[in-house]
Amino acid sequence: MSIEILQTQKLLASCEAALAAKYTVHRLHEAADKSGLLASLKDRVRGVAGGGVDAKLMDALPKLEIIANFGVGYDTIDTAAARTRNIRVTNTPNVLNDAVAEITIGLMIALARRIPQSDQFVRQGLWARGTFPFQVELNGKTVGILGLGRIGKEIAVRAQAMKMRVAYYGRHRQPDEPFVYYDDLVAMARDVDWLVIIAPGGKATERIVSRQVMEALGPEGYLVNMARGTLVDEAAMVEMLQQKRLGGAALDVFEKEPAVPAALFALDNVVLSPHQGSATQQTRDKMGALVVANLDAHFAGEPLPSAVV
Repeated sequence: MSIEILQTQKLLASCEAALAAKYTVHRLHEAADKSGLLASLKDRVRGVAGGGVDAKLMDALPKLEIIANFGVGYDTIDTAAARTRNIRVTNTPNVLNDAVAEITIGLMIALARRIPQSDQFVRQGLWARGTFPFQVELNGKTVGILGLGRIGKEIAVRAQAMKMRVAYYGRHRQPDEPFVYYDDLVAMARDVDWLVIIAPGGKATERIVSRQVMEALGPEGYLVNMARGTLVDEAAMVEMLQQKRLGGAALDVFEKEPAVPAALFALDNVVLSPHQGSATQQTRDKMGALVVANLDAHFAGEPLPSAVV
């Protein structure tokens, strides 16, 4: 009999097909009686494909050996609980770096040049009545990156191509990186024109971009969040955007998504995106393939391509 896998969320068709070709897959997210399904699989499931795995789910699957998360962020998995139960956890890094870096720069340009508004300006026939207001450029500005990891580095390279200066904040200086390092986020926010957030979610980074940080960024500063909505004090951000005490924001993530603060819809100093940082077909296919590759490697007794725990 093939190895039995529990799928916890809808995955790409290519990923689901690859899983089904190699494993017996049980789809928890489609089950009308989830508790009943788990009870019936108690001693059979050895792997999980997807996220949203807490200690309770792990306890319901005592034979569980590996959780192959779909995505770089694994904050929906209780990694501490997995570690104590000797359950491996993997994610899908690197394959989405370019896609996320591309849209980050795209959102920055859209915010600086007000591309969504200028599109509506033309569509609504307003161009015949006068010219669109002057905007700002990225050229010559300084961007501070919160989280100079794999994706952060790709954003930095693209920002340099836009003739921007780059600084970064993190727990440790990275000696091989040529960018200006800050060990104080407020100080960096005070010195930059743009603050890009691309750090992991979780308790350690919850509301790390506080009101104080945004006050330091100021009315001429722009905030870009490509990480998790929880990294920002969202209520303070909305208030400051309304009062023009924060220059603008480009947001791909929100604290309680897909719910978005309604107050943002009325603001013309924001660009809103539906958490699509890695949402290209080629990238998602690669992510799905890496989920399968991690499962294959584990059950073959080989090193995991992208182990977290």
